[in-house]
Amino acid sequence: MKTVIITGASTGIGAGAARHLAAKGWRVFAGVRKHADGEMLKLKSSGVLCPIILDVTKPDQVAAAVETVSEALGGERLAGLVNNAGIAKMGPLAIQPMEDFRAHFEVNVFGLLAMTQACVPLLGADPARNGLPGRIVNITSVGGRLSSPFLGAYAATKHAVEAMTDSLRRELVIYGIDAIAIGPGSVKTPIWDKAEADNTEGPYASSDWGESLKQFEQVMLSGGRSGLAPEEIAGYIETALAADKPKARYAPVPDKLTNWTIPTRLPKRLLDKIFWKRFGLK
Repeated sequence: MKTVIITGASTGIGAGAARHLAAKGWRVFAGVRKHADGEMLKLKSSGVLCPIILDVTKPDQVAAAVETVSEALGGERLAGLVNNAGIAKMGPLAIQPMEDFRAHFEVNVFGLLAMTQACVPLLGADPARNGLPGRIVNITSVGGRLSSPFLGAYAATKHAVEAMTDSLRRELVIYGIDAIAIGPGSVKTPIWDKAEADNTEGPYASSDWGESLKQFEQVMLSGGRSGLAPEEIAGYIETALAADKPKARYAPVPDKLTNWTIPTRLPKRLLDKIFWKRFGLK
């Protein structure tokens, strides 16, 4: 039985991936921040799913979680680490509080790297362990390649994770450990509902961007509620973990031609104008 750790598994992509992989015969250690979330996840799952308390910004929880998995593995290697934990807070960069900006990096970047460093010995760097080297799958975003207004902090972290994934893949080859990025488009996940709750009566409503931000929120919420199901992303995660020759990056994006292919090829100045028009930025 192959073993995988998934961070940020309470809801959304992480929960969908945990349920999917457990049903496919993987032993899944699902990182959650509350015991109640772990129990709910188990109730909705089949197969071997083991919730573990894991806030990736807390070194003691990272160490304890990795020790738990290490003991469960015995002398075997970890087959996969899925770095999914992440946050998103909308806001104009010009006035977004620095603590909010830093919080994105604490979770989406520093937490991801802390978890990765802790798991590298289990994945293949420890020569005393048996089995094939494991893989790291980092959940990035369309925002890892395309920066929209009002998600500058989130996009900055996802750009960083894209770069880190490439560097990890090129460095960890000495252990046979692969690193793969999955950059979804709109997904049915509570992350945008949480972002809306932060901004509905937030500090930006009366700012110079107030009306444009409202338009942006509605677009993001609409996309989040009509986007891909987390289970679809879970299928890409399984492919990244198990395929004989996985791609270095997967881009599961709804309406891919208009939401990914064309925007990534347009000149930046033209894309600026599209954003300005769409969100009433003059």
